[in-house]
Amino acid sequence: MGGLPGRIVNLSSTSIVTNAIGVSHYMALKMGIIGFTRGLANDVGKDLITVNAVAPALTETPGTSHLSPEVRECIVNQQSFKRMAIPKDIVGPILFLTGEDAQFITGQVLAVDGGMMKVS
Repeated sequence: MGGLPGRIVNLSSTSIVTNAIGVSHYMALKMGIIGFTRGLANDVGKDLITVNAVAPALTETPGTSHLSPEVRECIVNQQSFKRMAIPKDIVGPILFLTGEDAQFITGQVLAVDGGMMKVS
């Protein structure tokens, strides 16, 4: 058997801990992804398949370009790093979770959020 065992990385969101109005449907979806990640990790662990999730902060993409400066500032002010994420910030952690160094990590959610979900 060559190569790495299977790797699954799902995308959730840090929106699950914000107090944003009007996104309850989105928050429910992203919490569902976390539940799915944890359950699937149990189901496929016997096959040495890892299942994890990444919860990125609001990221500069075409999909967020419509946000007002006020919304951006509100979100960024909740983080330790006072800037929005860029796609490159999210790619590295995903590559880590799909690599050999993460072979014993499963059922986890990695916040890639510039310090929004700090442990208190």
